Amino acid sequence: MPEQILRDKERRTPCGDRMSNSPTRSGPRALGDLIRADTRLGALARAASSRLDLADCARQQLPEQLADAIVSCNLRPDGTLVVTAASPEWAARLRFEADAILSGCRGNWPAAARVQFRVGTEGTGP
Repeated sequence: MPEQILRDKERRTPCGDRMSNSPTRSGPRALGDLIRADTRLGALARAASSRLDLADCARQQLPEQLADAIVSCNLRPDGTLVVTAASPEWAARLRFEADAILSGCRGNWPAAARVQFRVGTEGTGP
């Protein structure tokens, strides 16, 4: 009896849409297919990778203690390199290194024209 109840119960996604109990014809898709260059997920993966590379580049321009204060980085379309620091105190100290960060990152991100510092925590981005 419980098996019949489970089979008859409609499965729904978190958004409330109906889920099909039947397997798809094509089956599971490979991760490589999901993050192809021409998909939204692929564009998101490239953007995330670029931000990680940018943050690593900014950290390489600094002494280790200061480098650890950088939470994340982002390059806005207007050329602003946004560096997110772990605290207001670290942001203040990082401001003294703005020229070094900017000149070091321009090799791979030539559009970087200015640096802006903001305060964030782990898990938040610019």
